[in-house]
Amino acid sequence: MTNRNPQARRALLASAALSSTLLAFAAIGGARALAQEAATEVAVEAAAAETDPVARGDTPEAHKGYDISARSDRTDRGFGDSRVAAKMVLRNEAGQTSEREFTFATLEKENDNVGDKTLIVFVAPRFYDGTALLSHAKILDPDDQWLYLPATKRVKRISSDNKSGAFLGSEFSFEDFTTTELNKYTYKFIGEDEIDGMKMDVIERYPRYEKSGYTRQRAWVDQEIFQTRKVEFYDRKDELLKTLTLTEYREYDGVWRSHLFSMTNHQTGKGTDLAFGDYEFKTGLDANDFEQSILTRLR
Repeated sequence: MTNRNPQARRALLASAALSSTLLAFAAIGGARALAQEAATEVAVEAAAAETDPVARGDTPEAHKGYDISARSDRTDRGFGDSRVAAKMVLRNEAGQTSEREFTFATLEKENDNVGDKTLIVFVAPRFYDGTALLSHAKILDPDDQWLYLPATKRVKRISSDNKSGAFLGSEFSFEDFTTTELNKYTYKFIGEDEIDGMKMDVIERYPRYEKSGYTRQRAWVDQEIFQTRKVEFYDRKDELLKTLTLTEYREYDGVWRSHLFSMTNHQTGKGTDLAFGDYEFKTGLDANDFEQSILTRLR
């Protein structure tokens, strides 16, 4: 039966139009929800693809230690390349100090199967001017490292047996100067702790590289910005060798950097500080700037 009341007819048409509009919005909303769900699934699949099952382990403690480390690792993605000037301060057991200045350049890794590339070039004092260390971090294979000494004008490849040796008399080894890639270790969650009022997750990581100078490293990772605040290094006898503290963190467009590394050797009483200046990111560096041949052309 036809509705002869004009007002009722207009109300009925308006109601139908509103229903159509609501259905359209519901369809759009549903499509967006499906798109978001699909994007989430892709992200989860991508994260799973990056995971090395051996590195993640097969126990709840191993999984948690890996996941904490992976979360920290992902805060350092997408910087591209960086440059920074730094000062190295060496302290002997009597408290006497000596200083060296250098530049530090980094090229971000291409994928999770390789590591970052780094280049350290000393500029002072004069005796060390031009000395350079080029590192190509690997995952399970030995890191590629080359040392250039201007006095001999030769490039020396650092053998896999010598990476635990001290770098130019400092308390940092050659191994310490390559990046801490996620899948180079297996992990174990130890518990929680507190440093300077900050809540920490404490994990242990065990080098998968058999010629590492360390049996294990114990790391404190803060629960706020997920950065490493302290690392204890245990030697091949599983005795505490060194402690590294990382302080003075600053953020650069979502990328965090510590500006002071302090390494203390408990067995010798010596220490070394690395104080970094302001970082520059996305400076245009590429793979050609990290080739072995560049070392003899730095001066």
